[in-house]
Amino acid sequence: MVVNSSFKEQVRRNSVALISLFVAVSGLSYNTWRNERSEYNRNQRVSSFEVLLKLGELQQLVFHNHYDRDSENKGNPRTGWALVLTVQDLSTILVSPVPDSSKELVEVWGDHWSQLGDSQDSADAILSSIEKLRADTLALLGDLD
Repeated sequence: MVVNSSFKEQVRRNSVALISLFVAVSGLSYNTWRNERSEYNRNQRVSSFEVLLKLGELQQLVFHNHYDRDSENKGNPRTGWALVLTVQDLSTILVSPVPDSSKELVEVWGDHWSQLGDSQDSADAILSSIEKLRADTLALLGDLD
C-alpha cells in the first residue's frame, strides 16, 4: 500500500470538498458585503427622507413668516432654527455634497432670518439655499444602489 500520494491526487480526490468550500466562503463574503451595503443605503435613504421633510417644514415656515407676516405662530424664527439645526444634524451621516449644503443653509439662515418679514432678498436667499439642499438630497437618493 502506497501511503505517499501526490498533491494532485489529493486535490483530485477532494475536489468536490474544495469546490464546496470555495462556494461557501465566496457566498458568505458576498452576503456580508450585500448586507452592509443594504444597511448603508437604508441609513442614507431614511436620513434623506427626514431631511426632505424638515426642508418642507422650513419652507412653509419661511412662507408663513415672509408672505403671511406671521412671525408669532407658524412662522416663528425659533422654530426655524430648530428645523435648520435638525437638518444639519441629519445631514452629518449623508454623503457629500449634502453636509456642505446643510452648513450653507445654517449660514444663510443665520444671516437672513431676522430680515425675513421685511426683505425679499432674505427670503430668496433662504429659499434658494433650501432648494440647493433639496436638489443635493434628491441626487443622493437617485445615486443609491
